[in-house]
Amino acid sequence: MNQPTTLKRSLGLWSIVMLGLGYMTPMVVFDTFGIVSGDTKGVVPLAYVVALVAMLFTAFSYGKMVRVLPSAGTAYAYTSKTMSPHLGFMVGWASMLDYLLLPMVNALIFRIYMHSFFPQISVWIWVLGYVILLTGLNIYSINVAARFNGILVLLQVTMIVVFSIIAMVKLHNGSGNGLIFSIQPFMNSGVHFSTLMMGATVVCFSFLGFDAVTTFTEETPNPQKTIPKAIVLTTLIGGLIFIIASYFAQSLYPHLSTFKNTDDTLPEIAKYSAGVIFQVFFFASAFAGVLASGLSSHGSVSRLMYVMGRDGVLPRKTFGYIHPRFRTPVFNEILVGIITLISMSFSLDLISSFINFGALTAFSFVNLSVIAHYVFREGRVKNAKDINYFDFATRRFCFYRFAVDIAGPRFLSFRLIFGPLLDWFIWPCKHVSLQ
Repeated sequence: MNQPTTLKRSLGLWSIVMLGLGYMTPMVVFDTFGIVSGDTKGVVPLAYVVALVAMLFTAFSYGKMVRVLPSAGTAYAYTSKTMSPHLGFMVGWASMLDYLLLPMVNALIFRIYMHSFFPQISVWIWVLGYVILLTGLNIYSINVAARFNGILVLLQVTMIVVFSIIAMVKLHNGSGNGLIFSIQPFMNSGVHFSTLMMGATVVCFSFLGFDAVTTFTEETPNPQKTIPKAIVLTTLIGGLIFIIASYFAQSLYPHLSTFKNTDDTLPEIAKYSAGVIFQVFFFASAFAGVLASGLSSHGSVSRLMYVMGRDGVLPRKTFGYIHPRFRTPVFNEILVGIITLISMSFSLDLISSFINFGALTAFSFVNLSVIAHYVFREGRVKNAKDINYFDFATRRFCFYRFAVDIAGPRFLSFRLIFGPLLDWFIWPCKHVSLQ
């Protein structure tokens, strides 16, 4: 009897980390700089520091679940196996709002970039070519897609390093705040807790995607060891890149009055830093970021759909199919490409709000899955250390749950990111968890 075709276990640790970094898009720090700087009153890197610490807590929860359930189904699989297939069904569909819509966001950004350079050419041509390229790479081979993604990520990181060097030279010569090393980008008299949190709701979008590396669990030889490391490394490296880039941008441009358009400061940061030629290369790196994020997100959602198809949540013959030669979920890749084309009919604001909701749901149930598995299935609460860990996870889930009930879209993002830092103060949840 022939064995069913499965995904090919060929991705190493750093290939997965690079896919995660590609998903996060390092260059986005310059796009949102003006918005975050205005919200935080000039402490953009501090907002990234707080967000990084918070997201590391959730990364640890993902790591714990991967060790016991090494499945590409991520939050959907954890919920289905530890609690209920019906809950898993709900979480799977909510998670797909995050994974399925991000390729649409990248397609929209790609359309905006190309239309600004070539307004005489129909945007449909650009989007169609973009979708065909990413779909073809993901179908042909995850290894080829990963290598191409790695090149795009390295291009972004190289450009950020070049910008940092230019910024240091200009700071040394008296530009900006005139100091290469300064606490001013992290602290100044105009900063308040509320303004810091407001700006940090924007940077939360930069971190969405670190969890997507779990969708490649079934394509690495030793997932219980590799994936937890990849999740933490992706979060940590991505966060450090954001912090360093935003530090030099904040030091060099401490006042927003420098910019004509604060909604997207990337073009002006590049031009004011080193002229028009540097701006062209900067744009090329931003373009590479869109391609890398689109490539990673396209592959991630295809694998989530594959696991849901394999489990019978979606039609098994179609969504659970793996091509025998390419060892990739071909139908899912094509379907994601078709759905991405629909992005032409939506706005960035609408799609982003759905993505935040999907991520919130996934993060919530990953934390709850930790409790369901380790506390109720294995009875691991045996000492003070265990009680503290699971009490923390329960309060984190409750805090996210409160966000769904009472928060608007922007404050919901605040709950999503800063729940892990603030939920220690949610007294009612402490009573629930200790029961």
